[in-house]
Amino acid sequence: MSYRRYNKDSSRGGGYGGKDGGYGRSTYRPGGGSSASYSDHGSNLRVPDWSSYQLQPFQKKFYMENPVVTSRSEQEVAAFRNLKEISIFASDPSRVPRPVESFIEANFPSYILKELAAAGFTKPTPIQCQGWPMGMSGEDVIGIARTGSGKTLSYLLPAIVHINAQPLLRPGDGPIILILAPTRELACQIKGEADKFGYSSLIKNTCAYGGAPKREQAKVLRDGVEILIATPGRLIDFLESKTTNLRRVTCLVLDEADRMLDMGFEKPIRQIISQIRPDRQTVLYSATWPEDGQVNRLANEFLRNPIRVHIGSSEISANKDVTQIIHIIKYAEEKDKLFEDILRKHKGGKIIVFANTKRLASDLAWWAKSWGYSASAIHGDKKQDEREWVLKQFRGNELTVMVATDVASRGLDINDVAVVINYDFPDGKGGIEDYVHRIGRTGRAGKKGIAYTFFTQKNSRRAPELIKLMEGADQAVPKELRDMHVYDGGNRKRGGGRFGDRGAAKRGKW
Repeated sequence: MSYRRYNKDSSRGGGYGGKDGGYGRSTYRPGGGSSASYSDHGSNLRVPDWSSYQLQPFQKKFYMENPVVTSRSEQEVAAFRNLKEISIFASDPSRVPRPVESFIEANFPSYILKELAAAGFTKPTPIQCQGWPMGMSGEDVIGIARTGSGKTLSYLLPAIVHINAQPLLRPGDGPIILILAPTRELACQIKGEADKFGYSSLIKNTCAYGGAPKREQAKVLRDGVEILIATPGRLIDFLESKTTNLRRVTCLVLDEADRMLDMGFEKPIRQIISQIRPDRQTVLYSATWPEDGQVNRLANEFLRNPIRVHIGSSEISANKDVTQIIHIIKYAEEKDKLFEDILRKHKGGKIIVFANTKRLASDLAWWAKSWGYSASAIHGDKKQDEREWVLKQFRGNELTVMVATDVASRGLDINDVAVVINYDFPDGKGGIEDYVHRIGRTGRAGKKGIAYTFFTQKNSRRAPELIKLMEGADQAVPKELRDMHVYDGGNRKRGGGRFGDRGAAKRGKW
């Protein structure tokens, strides 16, 4: 395959003929923007009448099964899937390609194999074993796997092969691959992988996210990129201002789809998808899959006869490589003492601390610094360059303690985090799922990790879920947590305070 480049003189290209729709000014929304009402954001985007366009055909099926894979019996394939906890759901099982067991078997081009070797990878993860053949076969794919399981490369490497099979970009063309992500941090992490694996074939990419100046992002978009990684709100801005368009998108990736929906991005996602040709390939990755949830509904609407792959149990599960230690907190001052004790016990290792509010995150970072630790916080009130600086310092061991709100619970791939501390148990509507993602910041890439969680009576309604999760991960469940579950299941009166007694809270008791 030829190297990718931006061909200003080429007359080739995909997309469709016709005029662009009207675009208006940007408005405020989660993830970045300016002023006015979020409900009006993207309202000026015209939905194309795709039946009136003559869509240029494009190639999306380029998978050739390796003879070694072909030679395996159905019993061997089933045994491998069972070993790796790979479950397949498809209306027509004959359409499901067999899993691969090595990089060579995936039949990737030599330039990708070289990058995999240079990155130090030795074998694919389960989601990659099954996801790569599915993605390169041109199928619409749903991938469900826990955080830290290698989902990014499971869609990114087929995307690179997809790009190299398409005509070159022309002036004014938008991206070929669009990857939507819920947060700036995850978008930047995906970009890092795209830089690494797209470098040898000169594939250009960029990030578009809120909280950072638009000018530089807009310039790169106008110059032309094959891969655009974006948060929904900022992308709507650029579509309305005609900075870019989605006429060339032939593969759409929705990463951490459950998180995007939790953050209220369903409407922007629908607006964005309306701008993409309907015969595209669509790939959706998520950590959870409730059968009656928003993600399922979105997939049923926008994916065509998809193949769904689950890694592990279809229920929410925690990484068994993470030792979960639950501290039942009865008095407010217990948290501070435990926090300091845990920092001292693991001094020298990388620690991520989670808090539910931005103010508390800043306070905890200040306390850790006052105790002699190199610490800093990231949260939604921090400017993007500040957050990126903190992450860079943390990755480079200049910081050993990073305090964060749930902005860091997903998508941050830092393999040497030794300890996670949940100073607060997550209280958002994500609930136990947010807990799983938080503790998933440690115990990555086959390493062991420890997660400490401070659990108060206020959190008691989450006790049954937490107990079930811990038992599923072969963790020791403290008796106090079981007792709290039993107590909470009774007919006690719920009051206004944390213990049903506002006076007790004032006296220092939770």
